[in-house]
Amino acid sequence: MNYQVGMISLGCSKNQVDAERMLSLLSENGFTICSDPACCDAIIVNTCGFIEDAKRESIESIFEAAQQKKGRLKVLAVTGCLAERYQNEFADEVPEADVILGMGSIGEIAASLRRALEKGERVISFREKSDLPLEGERILANEPYFAYLKVAEGCDNRCAFCAIPDIRGHFRSMPMEKVLEEARRLADRGVVELNVVAQDTTRYGQDLYGKLMLPELLRELCKIEKIRWVRLLYCYPDRITDELIEVIASEPKVVKYIDLPLQHINDRLLRRMNRRGDSSLIRPLLKKLREKIPGVCIRTTLIAGLPGETEEEFEELCDFVREEAFERLGCFAYSTEEGTPAGEMPDQIDPELRRHRADQIMELQMGIAAEIARSLEGQTLEVLCEGYDEEARCYAGRSYMDAPDIDTKVYFTGRGGLKPGQFVTVEITGADGYDIVGEEVVLG
Repeated sequence: MNYQVGMISLGCSKNQVDAERMLSLLSENGFTICSDPACCDAIIVNTCGFIEDAKRESIESIFEAAQQKKGRLKVLAVTGCLAERYQNEFADEVPEADVILGMGSIGEIAASLRRALEKGERVISFREKSDLPLEGERILANEPYFAYLKVAEGCDNRCAFCAIPDIRGHFRSMPMEKVLEEARRLADRGVVELNVVAQDTTRYGQDLYGKLMLPELLRELCKIEKIRWVRLLYCYPDRITDELIEVIASEPKVVKYIDLPLQHINDRLLRRMNRRGDSSLIRPLLKKLREKIPGVCIRTTLIAGLPGETEEEFEELCDFVREEAFERLGCFAYSTEEGTPAGEMPDQIDPELRRHRADQIMELQMGIAAEIARSLEGQTLEVLCEGYDEEARCYAGRSYMDAPDIDTKVYFTGRGGLKPGQFVTVEITGADGYDIVGEEVVLG
């Protein structure tokens, strides 16, 4: 029987890649992918379990999907990080879930859904985390002109606030030839922008080849003719080598953008976080990146309210944000996560104060980002058109400074007929908060 199945995928881009591989497995096994929940025989909620807000969103999505059982829906499946993290509780506390699969079991998605749909069985499977496949066909869940290229799985960094190593297991790189095969397949399907991701992208290849292989991988990706942009996400400061900087600076297809989560600048708190490197590494690295890669856009993420963070240490973080004037920045209020060293620390800060501190950082960043946007007036940027925005009554797209889903937009007027995925030269004429506005430059 040809069953209709829908997918709700939450959380990070790495989780999205897992969802895309499940969609492909389902399609290969005779299921029809459906975007309308009311028409689905089965719905999969691919959950995130990273921080409290993400867990809450996942639980809400599960129960909202379960409401469809009043209609056509027969089977609700739950996969992803939340299911993996709370596997002992899920079976009892989420009786609405007919299929529950851990990270290592997502390759069983098609067979599990058939068992539940055709035999009425409840399927619960938690295989070893290392059974999560590093490769496989995908059905993109986003616009067809960009894709996330996951080059490794898991993490061994053991930051004190983070549960990801326990959820996703040890760091494992995908062999380079397999990464390149996937990249070529994506390019042949119309992808022009590759966003290279892993829990620690800069560590790519060390486990397989005995050395950091990201620079070589980037050079090989740049040889794929149909790819125009290659973007780096989730890099760690202690693994930004001179070789990697040189590749970013010299390879035209590698956009001058680097996502560099720093979390804090105070040395005592960085030690409490179990982060490698301190302010004596971070500050010179930022200076080097700006000197060696002219026009580089640096995105970072910070955590406010870690247990024991004093007012003075928080002010040091605020000063750091002012001084460095990051082009892109996000700040999270610390989330107390059970099973993590930080979660067991005695000097937890009141959640309201954590949120207040995070909001203060973001208020600072709003002013910095607006000033940076205004400074671009009169310049021209290459923009990847994402289509016509009916509400703004103009086109919208992204420059090299903007990663999908997390960064700002470029809104611009242009000749008619521009298509999503088309590259356009835009002259910047102004700013609207974080976003910038401009008009297409028609060449020739």
